[in-house]
Amino acid sequence: MIKQILGRLPKKTGKAGDGRDAATANGNEPSNSYSVARSVEPGGNKRAGNGEHLPPAGSASTPAMNGAVVYHSNEPLPAFKDVPVSEKQNLFVRKATLCCAVYDFADPTKNLKEKEMKRQTLMELVDYVTSANGKFSEVIMLEISKMVAINLFRSSNPTPRENKAIEGVDMEEEEPLMDPAWSHLQIVYEVFLRFVASQETDAKLAKRYIDHSFILKLLDLFDSEDPRERDYLKTILHRIYGKFMVHRPFIRKAINNIFYRFIFETEKHNGIAELLEILGSIINGFALPLKEEHKLFLLRALIPLHKPKCVAMYHQQLSYCITQFVEKDCKLADTVIRGLLKYWPITNSSKEVMFLGELEEVLEATQLAEFQRCMVPLFRQIASSMNSSHFQVAERALFLWNNDHIENLIKQNYKVILPIIFPALERNARGHWNQAVRSLTLNVRKIFTDHDSAFFGECMQKFDDDELKQEESSSKREVLWKRLEEMGGESSPSGIPNGKSSQ
Repeated sequence: MIKQILGRLPKKTGKAGDGRDAATANGNEPSNSYSVARSVEPGGNKRAGNGEHLPPAGSASTPAMNGAVVYHSNEPLPAFKDVPVSEKQNLFVRKATLCCAVYDFADPTKNLKEKEMKRQTLMELVDYVTSANGKFSEVIMLEISKMVAINLFRSSNPTPRENKAIEGVDMEEEEPLMDPAWSHLQIVYEVFLRFVASQETDAKLAKRYIDHSFILKLLDLFDSEDPRERDYLKTILHRIYGKFMVHRPFIRKAINNIFYRFIFETEKHNGIAELLEILGSIINGFALPLKEEHKLFLLRALIPLHKPKCVAMYHQQLSYCITQFVEKDCKLADTVIRGLLKYWPITNSSKEVMFLGELEEVLEATQLAEFQRCMVPLFRQIASSMNSSHFQVAERALFLWNNDHIENLIKQNYKVILPIIFPALERNARGHWNQAVRSLTLNVRKIFTDHDSAFFGECMQKFDDDELKQEESSSKREVLWKRLEEMGGESSPSGIPNGKSSQ
């Protein structure tokens, strides 16, 4: 604290790091690693007296939006504490306008002095917004929204990778592209986050500046390859959704549109996981009974999100959203389970393991009536997974019986379910190559024999009869093929059977 106070006093030029804690005087800042901005300093450059900043080169006559101030390149800007209360708003406008200068970070040796000056000024804006003790005026709102838009809504993000892999595993292995301008962008995000979260921000006034167009541009940024940026965007959009109730339907619709384009057109987007994380919180707050709009969102957007090949990138967040719906309205369980079966992977074993995990979470929240509606197609698929030669798929399917709620549902309907899965159980027990799968299979068989040994015996008899019929049918086919081969051998070299002549 003493360093901060001393650092604001006029003094001789010193290192930029001497006053770098100016923006953290208030200890209640979010944990979005704001300290990173302070540690990424451009080369320890020197600047003018602490708190006195020169405007960046090339912007000597840039006016504020309200036309009140025009500064010059040789005019220092004082610290907020050095001006009377009546002048603080004008000073904020000047500092915000100074921060509208955007620099090229592709060349780390270019404009070092101006970049450092802007960084320090941005930190002062963070401090100003955090410590505000009165409602923000429209002038302040206008300047913040303008400064945020100029810095964040840039014309082009870092160049995307060419021929990016769409398989989830491949994308996870690649290093994300980090924005070289992050030392500035992070503090701009911090200013905006604290502005949106502040109790001094009047939503009725601020909605004029944080409007539909602004929100759409903010949503476009979710496709950034920089995970740090997406993390800030996630927090900010969630705050906007909570504060600006008038924008809630629009935000949900805009996110829907992003999902539709991703599912049915591109299958490429970097921010699906973050958007789903926001939606998880939104769904959690839905009032009961659920609106038809929300059910359609589940049916048309969330369930089809299982289709893309890169589902592994966001499956955890998607599974949470799906489960939230079923927990809020158990009647949706049948719709969800049939949706999972529709998009069930055929050749992708790792994806199938994920689906089985999600299926367990959904079944955990499923009641008996909904379970009975979908149990026949469901256990046909489970039987197929149990019989998989991929041991992890087979194990994950057999692990369903370790869940007490699911086991109870199965026991109440065992006369329908056991005949469906019995062939898979017996084939596993008699000949699966993996010892762990055989052991789990025997445990499941024991559950059924203990519950109703007589019915289990009936299923065994039917299975043996079916196997015998299949063997007989196979033998008949073999005999038929041999006869056909013999008939083919009796044909003449020209391909015409003996005793026949060509006319």
